[in-house]
Parts: sequence; structure tokens; C-alpha cells
Amino acid sequence: MVEGESKALWFIVATVFAAAVVAPAAHGQQVPCYFVFGDSVFDNGNNNALNTMAKVNYLPYGIDFPQGPTGRFSNGRNIPDVIAELVGFINYIPPFAGASPAQANMGLNYASGAGGIRRDTSENMGERISLGEQVDNHQSAISRAAVPRSRLQQCLYTISIGSNDYLNNYFLSPPTLARRLYNPEQFAQSLIGRYRIYLLQLYVLGARNVALFSIGKIGCTPRVVATLGGGTGCAEEVNQAVILFNTKLKALVTEFNNKPGAKFTYVDFFSGNAQDFAAFGVTVFDRSCCTVDPGEELCAANKPICPNRNAFIFWDNVHTTELINVVVANGAYNGPIATPYTISQLV
Repeated sequence: MVEGESKALWFIVATVFAAAVVAPAAHGQQVPCYFVFGDSVFDNGNNNALNTMAKVNYLPYGIDFPQGPTGRFSNGRNIPDVIAELVGFINYIPPFAGASPAQANMGLNYASGAGGIRRDTSENMGERISLGEQVDNHQSAISRAAVPRSRLQQCLYTISIGSNDYLNNYFLSPPTLARRLYNPEQFAQSLIGRYRIYLLQLYVLGARNVALFSIGKIGCTPRVVATLGGGTGCAEEVNQAVILFNTKLKALVTEFNNKPGAKFTYVDFFSGNAQDFAAFGVTVFDRSCCTVDPGEELCAANKPICPNRNAFIFWDNVHTTELINVVVANGAYNGPIATPYTISQLV
């Protein structure tokens, strides 16, 4: 996408969805169930009981969420929370960890902070639940609850995964096995090959209405700018590698849409520039709202945070504020960042 098209796309998002930031939820539940897979962008508490550094069940995380710190990697709601509201759910989809067996009839969130497509991704972080393990958890949950196939085929599925395969694997220092074995093109292809296998498993289990979120512009996160970007700007090597993955992911959506009954869509979390969020009152694009200790990426407990969270894109050195999550979720549900279907068309 050329720069002009990119700016135009996000201008549309900014203007069309400015009111949607405070819009009420849709009336009436539009699908019988909603299943969530992914990493910390989507996790809402599955990591709380794990022995991991990717755990955020403490303040200031959740400072703007009604239940306080829950394991969401933000100051408030995350993207699946807002999608659940838009699809008409009265309650947010609960984490798989600790959920009752019957909850599989309404939906579960399997996402795990630091989780990746590769099982060896984020070994440096401790325990985490990879995408393959999340799919296994889903199979166990729907089997235990005996959820009918006809019901599963009507449900919504959203997946956001892959960032950690770059941040906590391919671009780690010293170089990992993956970095030694693959150039960026080969690595992207290897990730998509694994992703295809897991999507096929979900399809066999009944998934038909599936939104796949691209990897965002992770080369521009404060963590990566400080390390691989030399502290002065986006790490273009990282962003270019991500583009290779996202291009193949979009092709994977087209591939699955050739399967009987499948409606897959690609949500573009990459295009556009940070400054395009200025329409929402965002004025700080390059640093975290919370205090992050040197060399870390998550918020430090009990240290100062910015008073106006809506002025910031980044909550910590990797994850976005609730405002940005709301904008992205609305863009995926209603507008031009999802193709060939909006999530509203999936449901």
C-alpha cells in the first residue's frame, strides 16, 4: 500500500468511527458463541496462574476496567472485549483458565500473553500457551461440553497471533535457531505453514466465521525503537519482515474462503501511521503512558502513569491503550480495515 492510500484508509477509519468510540453496544446477540485465540493483544487472564514474565494481573493494568486488573494487557478493555460488545454479548468472553465446562456453549478466550505460532517462541518469558495448545484447549472444551457442530458453525472466531514469533524469537539477541535457519521470507513462510495447520484443525472442528488479525507495526513500538531502532525511530527491518508475514496471511484468508461454508476475513492492523489517531485526540505516539523500568516492556507496579490515557497510543512499551483498542475493534467490525468481510458481515 502506498503512503497516500495508507493515510486515506486511516482517515476514513478516524472520521467514520470517531463517534463509535463512545457508541453503545449492538442490540441483541448476533452469534451463539464467540471464541478468541491469540497473544497478549487478546489475552484477558489466561496467564495469571502461569509461571511467566508475561503476566499483568496488577495495577496499573486495568485501572480503567470495571473489575480492575484481570490479566488484560491494557489500561481497560482489549479488542475482543469491544468486539463482544458490538456483537451484542451482555458479558465479556471469559478466559479459558478457570471457566466452567458449560461456558464453551457461549464462547471462551484462549489467548495467552507471549504465545506464538511456534511452540518455542517466548521461551525467554517462561510459561505461555502457543496457538497449537490453544486449539487443543478449544477441542477439549467443546468436546467436554458436547457443543453441537451446527452451533459451532454459527460462532465467531477471532485470532491475533505472530508478533511474539518476531519479538521473542526471530529478532532476539543472540540469534535464535529460527534466525540462523531462515531468512525473513523463509521464516514468514514457515509461520504461515504452521498457521495453516491450526486453522485447518479449527475448520474441521466447525469454525466457519473467522477474522484473522495481521501483525501490527511492531517495529514502531517503544520496546523495538529503543533496541533495534537505536532509540531514534522505527526498526524498518522488523516492519519489513512483518509485511512478508501479513501478505502471506492475507493469501491464507483467500485460500480458506475456497472451502465449503467458510467466511474468513483479514483485519489490517499494520497500515496507517501513528499520527492518524490524532483525530481521536491522541498526541503522544512514541512512549508509554505507564512507567516502564529500564530494559523492561511492561508497566512497573505502583509507579506513576499519565493522567490522560486517551492522549497515548501505547499503554506500556508494546501494548496499546483502551482507546486504540476501541478504534481497531470498530474498524474491524464496521469498516475498511477488514477484507473481504467486516466482522459485522461474518456474524
